[in-house]
Amino acid sequence: MSFHGQKVLPAARKMKDFEKLLNSKYTYIVCLDTHISQLKFMINMANERNKKVLVHLDLINGLKANEYAVDFLAQEMKPAGIISTRSNCIIRAKKKNMIAVQRLFLLDSLALETSYKVIERAQPDYLEVLPGIMPEIIKEVRQQAGIPIIAGGLIRTKVNVTEALQAGAEAVTTSNPELWI
Repeated sequence: MSFHGQKVLPAARKMKDFEKLLNSKYTYIVCLDTHISQLKFMINMANERNKKVLVHLDLINGLKANEYAVDFLAQEMKPAGIISTRSNCIIRAKKKNMIAVQRLFLLDSLALETSYKVIERAQPDYLEVLPGIMPEIIKEVRQQAGIPIIAGGLIRTKVNVTEALQAGAEAVTTSNPELWI
């Protein structure tokens, strides 16, 4: 499984940015901070343009991030996949044949050790490591988990993107339009 060579996964926070991405070269796009009432329209627009949407489940207003929300998304909205911090949602997404991205906030050594247990239980398709500006940690997590890494969070420059990719990240998520190159 891959993003077909796409190294930047642009993440849209606003409808204006989402619309911009619909006319971009990117196939995979991430949907952040939207309302449940807009989501189906957004996914339908993306599908019409052969785009694949990864929905950040934890950030959809009006939708509780749980297994039922994953079922609802799979049946009614049909995104390509979800991103979530919740392993129960990741497990359910995999059962629904959606791309399942486990988001990990690696704040300290305890969070890192706890994350390895979560990864073992959920077996996501990808890990989104935050902050994504830690090349040494990206390397370590990739080796330990054996699951492809997406670097996200605090990616502010092209150098940040390059360093994350050189450290072994498959792709980088960013909501910074200047990095959607």
